[in-house]
Amino acid sequence: MRIGIVGLVVFIGAYVASIVLYVNSGMGHPHQIAESSASGDGTTVIADIEDIQSNNSVLRANVTVTPGPPLLDPLTHNLKEDLGIVVTSVVTAGKRTWSKGTRPDVFTVSLILAGDVANWPFDRYRSGPIIIELFSGAAQAPERATVTLVDRLLGWKVSVTPDSKTDTPPLYRLDLYRSPSTAAFGVVILSVLIALAGLGLFVAVQTVRDRRKFQPPMTTWYAAMLFAVMPLRNALPDSPPFGCWIDITIVIWVIVVLVISMMLYIRCWWRHLRPEADKPT
Repeated sequence: MRIGIVGLVVFIGAYVASIVLYVNSGMGHPHQIAESSASGDGTTVIADIEDIQSNNSVLRANVTVTPGPPLLDPLTHNLKEDLGIVVTSVVTAGKRTWSKGTRPDVFTVSLILAGDVANWPFDRYRSGPIIIELFSGAAQAPERATVTLVDRLLGWKVSVTPDSKTDTPPLYRLDLYRSPSTAAFGVVILSVLIALAGLGLFVAVQTVRDRRKFQPPMTTWYAAMLFAVMPLRNALPDSPPFGCWIDITIVIWVIVVLVISMMLYIRCWWRHLRPEADKPT
């Protein structure tokens, strides 16, 4: 009874701790992480950080340009002149131009990140200097705009470091690392893998020592645990690339221990279910 009460308290404490970690991580809701000083004509640029590809060290963001009234025709509400935007630290060309008489649409940019996914789940990434500039007219004159960065990444913490002392143009660097709740989720999955291997080995050893009777259906239990290893491994947040440190130190040895346990249990099958010799007539 005492052990049961302690186990229940530990379980409730772990559950409450996981909820607290998730709440403190922002619960995946989008939130603003940076904004430059307001422009005089009301032109705004919003960069929504949507996705991170840690395997390729790429950060994807959707850029939305909302021209101010001075840039729009009062009758058609389209651009009075050409408008262009340039985004730095991107994988491909970060320049986009909208012709006179059109409206700016949303477009996606891929920002370059520096980091090492092999350190999962403690990998950290840093972007290059990010500058967003608007240009209007045939002369491509710089256009002042309010630039806002919005974090929409689930399971990540994003911080912004202003990299310039002036407001024109605003320059930022992004620092990204996995939220504590995401790292804790990965640790729990790895702990489950280790527990599977430990339970399988314990049952096999006790059966070999004749501490427990051999049960033929248990052989399918070992097969089920072997097939469960890879789905659990793939359930890790962002599915770390194969060959990283968790595979070398945990996953491969979980598989090895489960196979050894299954071999021990099959040895018990060979010993306990030996056919009886035919009696002489």
